[in-house]
Amino acid sequence: MIKNFKWLLFASLAFVACDSEEEVTIDANSSDGKSLTSGTASVSKYVALGDSYAAGFSDNALFIAAQQGSYANIISQQFALIGGGEFKTPLMADNVGGLLLGGNVIQGQRLFFNGTAPTPVAGLPSTEVTTKLAGSFNNMGVPGAKSYHLVAPSYGNVAGVATGQANPYFARFSSSASTTVLADAVAQDPTFFSLWIGGNDVLSFATSGGIGRNQTGNLNPATYGGNDITDPTVFASVYSNVVNAMTAKGAKGVVANLPYVTALPYFTTVPFNPVALSTASAAQLNTGYANYNAGLQAMVNAGLLTATEATRRTINFKAGANAVVIVDSYLTDRTSFGIPSFRHATAEDLVVLPARSFIGTLVGGNAAAINGVSVPLADNWVLSKEEIAEVKVATDAYNVTIKSIADAKGLAFVELKSVTDQLANGGIVYNGFTTTSTYVTGGMFSLDGVHPSPRGYAIIANLFTEAINAKFGANFKNKNVGLYRILYPATL
Repeated sequence: MIKNFKWLLFASLAFVACDSEEEVTIDANSSDGKSLTSGTASVSKYVALGDSYAAGFSDNALFIAAQQGSYANIISQQFALIGGGEFKTPLMADNVGGLLLGGNVIQGQRLFFNGTAPTPVAGLPSTEVTTKLAGSFNNMGVPGAKSYHLVAPSYGNVAGVATGQANPYFARFSSSASTTVLADAVAQDPTFFSLWIGGNDVLSFATSGGIGRNQTGNLNPATYGGNDITDPTVFASVYSNVVNAMTAKGAKGVVANLPYVTALPYFTTVPFNPVALSTASAAQLNTGYANYNAGLQAMVNAGLLTATEATRRTINFKAGANAVVIVDSYLTDRTSFGIPSFRHATAEDLVVLPARSFIGTLVGGNAAAINGVSVPLADNWVLSKEEIAEVKVATDAYNVTIKSIADAKGLAFVELKSVTDQLANGGIVYNGFTTTSTYVTGGMFSLDGVHPSPRGYAIIANLFTEAINAKFGANFKNKNVGLYRILYPATL
């Protein structure tokens, strides 16, 4: 009898276990199979603040498909599964990209890869800046915005677009001519926000080959040029003000730090030594630079130049691969003696992407005047070692601010700098796909060499949601990046 009782007890326990298993619900939308939750964060009203990355800029333009694939929009899709409200985006008028101002084209159309080279798509822009969009918008990503632009009055004033005093993208959807990006974001009373800003505070300096100024020490951004580096103290003040305003009513959020923009394909695709020469061609060029080299030695003999710098500045071609010749403003200025500031580029310099179609071209059809060879590349084509250092110092300072404010305010933090480093060193793997920063084929970046591809934006969205999960106890599931293409086709 006792034996039979034991079997009955075992059988009853088995039935209880089966019943219990049947009651377990597996949520396919969560990262762990449990019921989907946003944890301690409320995502019912999400607003995204940022620049072109938040907006979805890709292939040198902003267009509908790219906006729909922005990391902010992808995040909003995750939030919608747990009660997140509508995420409104100030959509462009077409998938051509580009902008019109009074009927005149002020921004060109997007690029596509024709199998050989990036090429503008057919058609003309139809998005008119002066056609105002009604309502408020959750995606407040503004292409071209620097940190201090988020708090700049009249940044969306249509009347200021033509003179460069306002932003054409924000002009389309700003609530008034005098408002700020931040004011329009705060007015929506978000419960959750994302903030990724600061890349443009150094990017235009870098993409212009460093022709701007490093404004460190200048606390008045109203005096900055478009290609200048933002003073880190200005950045810190603005960033703090933005986060304070966004969290004033208890909203939680996620912020991201900044990669070195010099790791983007825009700076890593064109080699410093693309000039292939025969022995005869090298000898001919060396003859052409003989007077310049002799002038350097004369400067040394006169005590006006060190032997070390003279060696660095000496132009000497050889058979095989050769470095381009560049103008370097960081060299000791001896132009008053008729000695220009020329030198060969080195592996420590970065030649910008547009130079690939410029190096080797003829000046005025003159076969003896070859850009990058017999005619040195101007400063705008190359980011020198010293300019690279300036970009990195500023970026490091910005990142210190971002991390400290994220910690102080209890925000989720996305470490994107290290991810960009990984992309350039073997790549990262998602869903079995290896993604790298290689231009065109790497999968992470679009054809402008700066902005992400569709897959790149999906990866960024995953990094954001992973940070949100870790900080707030949420369990949002990563997107399958294999479902996102690496390049947009000619026709959408």
